[in-house]
Amino acid sequence: MEPNEIKSLNSLRKLTARYCTTLNPSPDKKEFYTAKIELLNYYELGCIITNMLKLCILALENESHKISETDKKAPINVSLILETVLEMFPMDEFEMLSEINEILVGDFQGVEE
Repeated sequence: MEPNEIKSLNSLRKLTARYCTTLNPSPDKKEFYTAKIELLNYYELGCIITNMLKLCILALENESHKISETDKKAPINVSLILETVLEMFPMDEFEMLSEINEILVGDFQGVEE
């Protein structure tokens, strides 16, 4: 490798380290990356998921995801949105809430008896 190529490669590495921070290598999957979404709380996550689902419903009802020959705009990719919603859905947290509920309901039933 020539000195100019090495210098260019080092410059590219510095640029990517500074600006390419959205995707991080997944620790458990070799060829995948993860993206962090910052949220205030679970309520905000629920609102985002709900709005994404509403968008999909509207897109399907109005068939706005199809392109007409005169319309050059990209279609709404409903499948991609639904896949994203599934990935965002906090199933582990819901499982934890179910277990907490079972513990609390069990404790209340024991007190009432």
